[in-house]
Amino acid sequence: MARRSIRLLVPALLVLVWLVVGGGLGPFAGRLAEVSTNDQAAFLPQSAESTRVLDVQEKFREGATQPLIVVWTADGGDGGNVTPAQTTEATRTLASLRGTEGVVGTPTPAIGSEDGRALQGVVQLSPDLDDALGQTLERIGSAVAVDGLQARLAGPAATRADLSDAFAGIDGLLLGVALITVLVILLAVYRSVLLPFVIILGAVFALGLACAIVYVLADRDIVRVDGQVQGILFILVIGAATDYALLLTARFREELAATGDRVAAGRVALRRSFEPIVASAATVALALLALLLSGLTNNRALGPVGAIGIVCAALSALTFLPAVLMLLGRAALWPTKPRPADLPAGLPSDPSPDHRDGSSSDRTTGSSSDHRDGRSADGSTAPPAGTGARGIWGRVAALVDRRPRLLWIATILPLIGLALFAPQLNAAGVPLDETFVNDAPSVAAQAALSEHFPGGSGQPAVIVVPAGRAEAVQKAAEDVEGVSDASVVSRSGRPGDSPKVVDGLALVEATLDDAPDGDAAQETVERLRTALASEDGVLVGGYSAQRYDTTETAEQDTLLIVPIVLAIILLILIVLLRSLVTPLLLVVTVALNFLATLGVSTLVFTHLFGFTGVDASVPLYGFVFLVALGVDYNIFLMSRVREETARHGARQGVLRGLVTTGGVITSAGVVLAATFAALVVIPLAFLAQIAFIVAFGVLLDTLVVRSLLVPALVRDLGPRAWWPGRLSRTDTPKETRSLTGASR
Repeated sequence: MARRSIRLLVPALLVLVWLVVGGGLGPFAGRLAEVSTNDQAAFLPQSAESTRVLDVQEKFREGATQPLIVVWTADGGDGGNVTPAQTTEATRTLASLRGTEGVVGTPTPAIGSEDGRALQGVVQLSPDLDDALGQTLERIGSAVAVDGLQARLAGPAATRADLSDAFAGIDGLLLGVALITVLVILLAVYRSVLLPFVIILGAVFALGLACAIVYVLADRDIVRVDGQVQGILFILVIGAATDYALLLTARFREELAATGDRVAAGRVALRRSFEPIVASAATVALALLALLLSGLTNNRALGPVGAIGIVCAALSALTFLPAVLMLLGRAALWPTKPRPADLPAGLPSDPSPDHRDGSSSDRTTGSSSDHRDGRSADGSTAPPAGTGARGIWGRVAALVDRRPRLLWIATILPLIGLALFAPQLNAAGVPLDETFVNDAPSVAAQAALSEHFPGGSGQPAVIVVPAGRAEAVQKAAEDVEGVSDASVVSRSGRPGDSPKVVDGLALVEATLDDAPDGDAAQETVERLRTALASEDGVLVGGYSAQRYDTTETAEQDTLLIVPIVLAIILLILIVLLRSLVTPLLLVVTVALNFLATLGVSTLVFTHLFGFTGVDASVPLYGFVFLVALGVDYNIFLMSRVREETARHGARQGVLRGLVTTGGVITSAGVVLAATFAALVVIPLAFLAQIAFIVAFGVLLDTLVVRSLLVPALVRDLGPRAWWPGRLSRTDTPKETRSLTGASR
């Protein structure tokens, strides 16, 4: 009794530590909003031309500001037109805002549209309003009310306010939906009362620790956090912690059924699961850290934050969970009972060598088997052990065993066909009217602005020029196709007055014909830069230029980061599996899965969801998540296949590995897909697109690539799959060879 108490001392201390750490740090998940920012200007490419223009603009405004565009449209009256009295009143309301809280400088007068049905004016707001931004906009909306006109608020400040509203539920709604979804799935999978809550508790502890670390780093400006990064962090930690827990728990259940000793079962489960979990976590964490090479600030922000979350998830799964399982034992699984691996009929339930004598003789037939070419030891061609079907994974294993080549060909061809649609995905950015999946006020205001004014009104292209060349550049800009008009920014703010000069520079604002968030506006920016390239010291920026630079930078990021991530994954797999062939095979299959998912996403986004494009960062995010997480499941599968191959040969190894891990990996895939799908509760197109790509891609990988394609390829290759490792040199395990020699 005393010995048992000593054996349980370390697990009890670990659980106590996690209760203190998790309980104390849990509230930090709700405090990340204190150190996060949704200012999109802060996430532009650092070295881009448009970013340098933004820096110059701050000097002209004596500090950074965020513009708010007030749009008035006629709702009746004199033939639906704006009257002179209404124009005067609108200008007066704008002037009344000067000096009020949150307003910087002097608002512009109200300017009428050519069709006479609308007015617009610009108010510069302080960038430091943060939580007060919404209240400030409400106050301005009330102040600019004009009888007979409908006032709307557009521009960057209004968009930022809508983004803040969209992320308002991230701490409660997103986290709650994700946890409830995972809990329901775990209850269905385990049919256990206590175990799902233990796994959820471990995920929550991991999230609390990760959020506390990120909070401290963000508070010291070491990392950046915005609503998107925060939401993805929540999902990553919950999904990864649950996946790792499923793998370890499944192994614990096998070992507990074999030994009946909860502490021994916990130790063996931890030892057998440690390497694949660490390899899996390293794959995802290093893939995320590769985002630090990105030219986009929001990509770089996700890298370290996501990696911290993955490390915390693995730490919880490898310490808290096994400690709890050792303490609870069979009670953790109640009312179900632990059972050995669910192997197909005729496949001996060969427990781990930690508890057995290592003999691999077939208990069903009483004979030893040489599985090198599918023949039994006596040379017959009778189906070997492992092909009898028992349960769904027994039938899948039988299918893989009978026709592996036909199966992988029949599986890979449709994936290639879907991948052919991937190049059609338009990653030039999401138009403003598609940024939000619900009806955001700023989107309606921008639509009204574009209806009555040139498409680029309120968000012109901003050209930085040497002061002495301002007028020449203005005239050159007006001659560029797609530019409606151009004007030099004056000292008084009135057109035609002397230009405002700061550090020898002046600004020219060019209003574009097309909406600032469209492809046509970006093409105009490109023409502007080409036309003004001969002018020394000229820079073209503004909203459309920022979108153009972001898209260009995202494309460069993809070309740089994708090969690095693939190299990282390949290296980890080589170290884990002690092979070259299988790691290459796995990397190719998960890359194909990613391309097939992009192909499906292209069709779904265009024809079902009605998106005309995706955010420039979506393909890269999708690649990092899908490839890294897709390799996770292959790591879980192939590490078990390698273990079984060392004892039973290549043929039995792949069949046993598939059957013993099939259920747990499929459950893990469903959990991860469901947690990422929870991102749709945040009404932003970017997160909805990421949610679909990752959820669909994970399910495709789990149900098709990992369940059929990879096992069939490995089964068809036989021992060659493990070249040049020692498993490639023989298909007969050491124990079987010794038994065969003894019988002779």
